[in-house]
Amino acid sequence: MQTEVVGTRGTLFWLALKTSLLTVLTLGFYRFWMRTRLRRWYWSAIRPGGHPLEYVGDPMEKLLGFLFAVVVLAFYIGIVNLILMFASFSLFQDNFAAYATSVVGVIPLWFFAQYRARRYILARTRWRGLRFGLEPGAWGYAWRAVLHWAVTILSLGLLLPRMTFWLEKYKTDRTFFGTARMTQGGTWKMLYPAMKPMFLALGVLAIGGGAMLAGNIPLGAGICVIATFIGVYGLVHYRVESLRRLTETKTINGVGFTLSPNAFRVFMIYALGTALACAAVFIPFMVFGVLLLLTQSMDVLTEMGLEDVIAPVEGLGRYGIIGLSVMVYFTIFLLWSALTNVFIILPVIRHYFSSLTLSPASAAADIRQRPRDEFAEAEGFADALDVGASL
Repeated sequence: MQTEVVGTRGTLFWLALKTSLLTVLTLGFYRFWMRTRLRRWYWSAIRPGGHPLEYVGDPMEKLLGFLFAVVVLAFYIGIVNLILMFASFSLFQDNFAAYATSVVGVIPLWFFAQYRARRYILARTRWRGLRFGLEPGAWGYAWRAVLHWAVTILSLGLLLPRMTFWLEKYKTDRTFFGTARMTQGGTWKMLYPAMKPMFLALGVLAIGGGAMLAGNIPLGAGICVIATFIGVYGLVHYRVESLRRLTETKTINGVGFTLSPNAFRVFMIYALGTALACAAVFIPFMVFGVLLLLTQSMDVLTEMGLEDVIAPVEGLGRYGIIGLSVMVYFTIFLLWSALTNVFIILPVIRHYFSSLTLSPASAAADIRQRPRDEFAEAEGFADALDVGASL
């Protein structure tokens, strides 16, 4: 069963531009409706076996969940941080310990929010009328993620495949499509080949460091720059290749998956897409910079006798320039939001899903519907902590 991705960039551009504009005009409140409309467009464009996915999330759920999460986080910031600050000054006569403890305390919440956001998205996604689902387990995922990250950091990244595999297995083994449970096969060691470019980058970096220690600073610096580029590509390659290997070892009710994305193509989509989006907002960005400079230095330029520089906008006055600056700033925001959807998100989704196949298709025929999952706070914590802002 082959997956196809339909939809045009022009339609997506105007949808993203319109919903972003409404988000700005409503001071950010419309972003819950914006994300819902964009997800519905993307989901309907992805069609495994010719059947489109459906996204049935409710923006009001997201808004109420966000408000609930803000109240909880406000309690944490206001009460817990106050207690930490008092203890820090009492014990150490300094506030560094309080700030450090507060940051560390947010890390589990960040992973908790990631899992909850994934659970909500799956619960509001359907294919062929059947719901996806994810079992409760956000706190279990949070403490596992903290431990795996600690082990990975202490191993200087050498155990990154171990963390990637076990965290993905935790989520996959709790994922359902209808009444069928998904399972993650394989072992964490199968992800080590995906790290080859990263190991190459470390080797090149060692050569550059050796050249610098030998006294050849320009050569060593040049080699280190090359190692940096290889390392950036290596991170993309690892994510793409590890996703491919993990996907191909997943099964659900006897259905297997085949995924064949190209890491270099994904890297080029991000690189060229970012470059095109930057080029499109360059002129508004320069105008914004000039207006901001004029706002701050009109009096200075007048005293220096450079009235000709500010003559074209002098009639607007300071507040007029500030208003124009705000308009240009939001123009940059709107263009960037729309163009990243067109040049980055859509091409990446199309590349991934166009290479996805499911077989045998007949094995999904006996899967039945699952009950609807209810959520008290939807993606609220993910929105409040800015970990669920993406699609």
